[in-house]
Amino acid sequence: MLAEVKDLTKRFGKLTAVDGVHFSIPAVEAFGLLGPNGAGKTTTVSMMCGLVVPSGGDVVIDGHSILRDPMAVRRSIGVVPQDIALYPTLSARENLAFFARMQDVPTDTLAARVDAVLDIVQLADRQKDRVETYSGGMKRRINIAVGLLNQPKLLILDEPTVGVDPQSRNSILETLKELNRQGMTLLYTSHCMEEVEFLCTHIAIIDHGKVIADGTQRDLRLQAGNKDIISIQLERGAGDVVRDRLAALPGVDSVELRDKTVRIATDQGRSLLAGVISALDDAGYPVMTIDVKEPNLEDLFLNLTGTSLRD
Repeated sequence: MLAEVKDLTKRFGKLTAVDGVHFSIPAVEAFGLLGPNGAGKTTTVSMMCGLVVPSGGDVVIDGHSILRDPMAVRRSIGVVPQDIALYPTLSARENLAFFARMQDVPTDTLAARVDAVLDIVQLADRQKDRVETYSGGMKRRINIAVGLLNQPKLLILDEPTVGVDPQSRNSILETLKELNRQGMTLLYTSHCMEEVEFLCTHIAIIDHGKVIADGTQRDLRLQAGNKDIISIQLERGAGDVVRDRLAALPGVDSVELRDKTVRIATDQGRSLLAGVISALDDAGYPVMTIDVKEPNLEDLFLNLTGTSLRD
């Protein structure tokens, strides 16, 4: 494992903000830490970065303990904080050069490294402009560029799209997706289910300082206890023959007919669509529309806590 969080705990007086959190991140994983505001996400990543001293537990990144060798951990990670951490009166390039020196990027490669991260976040054409003239989304992208300067083995991002417009958010998420495709390991915290579902292959859900679920997206959806529902609108009403044909398909759990509408419950969702359409076509019932509703992380969170993911 590239990173292991082991029974991590943080108490502030009588308040336990993080309570025995544990999870592991393999190399080249896009790992999501999903939970509502106030759940303990920022405190958890702050301890992982060495900014907050744990009350208990440990974090091991690239074989180094945050307690015993914090400097080695910091050399292995890049951090993108929730707040914009830039000097507004400096240009983007001046900011990046400053933070590169702070991160001990070698002088002979510093300029090339700044060029590289500017290209990654697609702001090379605005590199000489002062950061205070940037939009919120552009500032967020330079914030990410700072985290990439030291070519980290693990990039930790704490709610990096807060306060940006939808277009900028999509640009940021696509950039991170591409970095992960190229082999960078990500830890992405968010209270936004759609962002985590888009970016992350493995997810831990945290609430009130505790991890309440941990697994792949598919594993977590199955934990929600719900089935995928395929809803089909036919050209004409169907009867028992159609129900029996669909029910005989491998992976179909139940079939409900209501005149021209068919509802199929299954664990296989979209992978079953071709067989369903073929069976209906063979029976002489052309499909007008078809839709698949899959259990999502919101369903799981509701089942586990009795509440929705709250902003």
